[in-house]
Amino acid sequence: MKILVTGGAGNIGGALVQKLIEDKSNFVVVVDNLSTGFLSKLPSIELENWKFIKADVNNFNEISSIMHSHCFDYVFHFAAVVGVIRTQENPIDVLEDISGIKNILNLSKNTSVKHVYFSSSSEVYGEPVELPQHEYNTPLNSRVPYAVVKNVGECFFRSYQQEFGLPYTIFRFFNTYGPNQSTDFVVSRFIALALKNLDITIYGDGSQTRTFTYVDDTVDTCVNILNKKLLANDVVNIGSNKLMTVLELAKMVIKTTDSKSNIIHLSPLKDGDMTRRQPDNTKMKEILGRELIDVEVGIKRMMQDSKYLKSIGL
Repeated sequence: MKILVTGGAGNIGGALVQKLIEDKSNFVVVVDNLSTGFLSKLPSIELENWKFIKADVNNFNEISSIMHSHCFDYVFHFAAVVGVIRTQENPIDVLEDISGIKNILNLSKNTSVKHVYFSSSSEVYGEPVELPQHEYNTPLNSRVPYAVVKNVGECFFRSYQQEFGLPYTIFRFFNTYGPNQSTDFVVSRFIALALKNLDITIYGDGSQTRTFTYVDDTVDTCVNILNKKLLANDVVNIGSNKLMTVLELAKMVIKTTDSKSNIIHLSPLKDGDMTRRQPDNTKMKEILGRELIDVEVGIKRMMQDSKYLKSIGL
């Protein structure tokens, strides 16, 4: 299978590429403009069944030449501006990602791609009116640019299927962490600070509840959906359903790393820091077919990962 992964030098994208190339019958092309991704997140071993191309999916000419020359069977569109603070500070860049979505869909339609997979986000739910958040019953009510773009993207995928018969699957990711995660994100940042015995900063009182999903669970679910041809023209929450406050996470990280770090509270973020988030992950658990990895186990795995330790300067 010829597979395109956009945003493949990111946290989830890099882990997905690694999983896909373990199957020698796959040939994977990784596209990333490296604005938030890093080459270090790509597989460390060079194999014959993958290649990296630096390109911007928002630039039609750049991505068009790649897709026309390779004639992909499957596309994972994970390229996006990510991170709460980054997306708040660069709202126009976030809105530009709509161009990339349209480019991928138009080119997929015109190059006979069999199926397109889109990385949406738990952010589309906004401040929840109910927990857990269900794929079809929970309203999508966020107004921050990042969430709006993901919601618009989902509409584009549904519309292209209706108009042109292009099959899709939408992944709504909930707080995926792992060795590839940059310190812009909460789990990686807390671990990096704790390992250096530096103060851990939290926005607000830390009572915001989250669920944290180790990247292996996320990627295994995505690859199972691909290989077993599941959830055509459907949407799935991908994330743990075990709630934890941000303050509880910080305390767990300090305990697990045996750190001397102190917890410092900062002013709450103006927008985009939802107080609650928890998926109904019934579909995911059925697809994964095993228990999800516990947060404490995931933290220990990151502490023992040489690639992650090097990325944080240890």
